[in-house]
Amino acid sequence: MKGLKKQRRIQIIGLAFACLAGVLGLLWFLPDDAFQFFKSPSELAADPVPANLVIRLGGLVEEGTLVIGQGESITFSVTDGAASIPVAYTGIRPDLFGEGEGTVATGRYIDGVFQATEILAKHDETYMPQEVIDALKEQGVYQEPETGS
Repeated sequence: MKGLKKQRRIQIIGLAFACLAGVLGLLWFLPDDAFQFFKSPSELAADPVPANLVIRLGGLVEEGTLVIGQGESITFSVTDGAASIPVAYTGIRPDLFGEGEGTVATGRYIDGVFQATEILAKHDETYMPQEVIDALKEQGVYQEPETGS
C-alpha cells in the first residue's frame, strides 16, 4: 500500500511539471505583441518604449489638437494633464470620439509620435476605462461624471 501512494505522488508531481513546461513553452512561442502594456502620456514621455513594442496609450483627447485629414486619417494628442503625446491614426473614427473625451489607443511609439492601429472611445456618457481614470487621478485632473439624480 505504501509503494502505491509513493508511485501516485511521483505521477502527480511529474504531471504538474509537464503542465508547467507546456505553459512555459506556449508563452515562449507567443508573438511579440501578444502582451500589450498600458501607459499614460506621462509614463510614455518619461520612459519611451522601443518602436517594435505594441502598447496601449490612454488619456483625454487634448482640446484643440484633433485634426481630421483626407480620407480616414486623423491626428490628435492624448494628455493626462501633465504630458501630451501626439497620435496619428488611419481608420474609422468611433462615433463618440472627440476632444476632451477619454480614449485608449493601441499602437507603437515611433520617433515621438504614437502610431495608432486602433482607438477606443467612451461608449456612453459615463464610461471611461479604469486605467485612464487611474492615470488621470494620479495627475489630479480627473473629474467625477455628473449623475442624473
